[in-house]
Amino acid sequence: MNLVESFRIALRALTANKMRSILTMLGIIIGVAAVIALMSVGKGVQLLVAEQLQSAGSNLLIITPGNLKNAQPGDPRLQRPTKPLTNGDWMAIRDPLQVPHLVAVVPNAAGQASVTYGKTTLSLMVTGANEEFSFVRNYYPEEGRFLSEEDVLGETRVVVLGANVAEKLFPGIYPIDQSIRINNIPFRVVGVMEKKGGSGFGSFDDEVFIPFTTAQQRLFPYLRSPRGEPTLSLILAKVDSEENIDQAVLAIENLLRKRHGIAYLDDDDFSVINQADILNIFGSITGVLTTFLGGIAAISLLVGGIGIMNIMLVSVTERTREIGLRKAVGAKRRDILLQFLVEAMVLSLIGGLIGMLLGFIGAQALASFSKDLTAVISWDSILLATSFSALVGLFFGIYPALRAAQLHPIDALRYE
Repeated sequence: MNLVESFRIALRALTANKMRSILTMLGIIIGVAAVIALMSVGKGVQLLVAEQLQSAGSNLLIITPGNLKNAQPGDPRLQRPTKPLTNGDWMAIRDPLQVPHLVAVVPNAAGQASVTYGKTTLSLMVTGANEEFSFVRNYYPEEGRFLSEEDVLGETRVVVLGANVAEKLFPGIYPIDQSIRINNIPFRVVGVMEKKGGSGFGSFDDEVFIPFTTAQQRLFPYLRSPRGEPTLSLILAKVDSEENIDQAVLAIENLLRKRHGIAYLDDDDFSVINQADILNIFGSITGVLTTFLGGIAAISLLVGGIGIMNIMLVSVTERTREIGLRKAVGAKRRDILLQFLVEAMVLSLIGGLIGMLLGFIGAQALASFSKDLTAVISWDSILLATSFSALVGLFFGIYPALRAAQLHPIDALRYE
């Protein structure tokens, strides 16, 4: 008996008990659908993280106070570093003779403040920056302008609004040249930024931007070093090319160690974070989570395989006389073995195809809960789910097929 004939007999046997066949395939359907949906969403999260980090600016270095490498969660050094970053550190880093290959360096003085227009008051993150912030962060105004060098030098009270802030404060009103109050200090709106979007890492759309000198002198005058110098939340540096990142990092570390008086082998009181390192770390984490989710979903495939074995054993018992009759008229053991193996494989493959379709639908449904998330359906997840379902059908169909093939024809014919 050839494979085509076995396939035809298998379909006839399965359609004879449609409801039982559907319920048997249900475990495979759920398993394949879950594997494809969860792995697709997991890959979508990986892509979203990469896009979010890359959209924040390329070749970016983030210099923060505190040693993030050695400090443990809850370490007081992270909350109040012994030696914070200062304006002097920023000016030293931007000196090309001390740190080469930097095309822009941005000081950042940020804090929480109340922003008021009319009867609307919002509690927002206020970011103090300079005129190079847009270039470094790849983030530009949609209306009006961004901060200028004159604004920074003159400590002017001008503000640029994130897109969401502008919508909340000025619904239906043109915001440029309007006056708002930040911590009860009047500021003039000079620009509204393009909509950037965000994720779990926060969003620029919910922030406002003012000159960092204004932030240090008027909004957060209490943020001072032990010597009375204004401090910075962090410093952003953009490197001219990816090949020069390591050289720039080494130069910044040597410069800050010298400025902060850190002795040889002592721990740094600052951290220089490479954007590529962040991307690799998040990529590794999301990759592991995606694999873990796929593994959890694959357990249901094993449950479905057990269901196939169970129903095939029932089928062997029900068709004992048929097996005996087929053997009596000349069917060989391999024919009986092939027949029941094909039945198990057909159950598994049909369930796999239905599960694949439901997996596509489920992936899109899960991704629709976040406007920034897109399900990435890749061939590897499809091949993994379908091949695994076929192997499940083959593996769990072997025992019932062997049991059917080993039946003695006389005993089978006498079976009631």
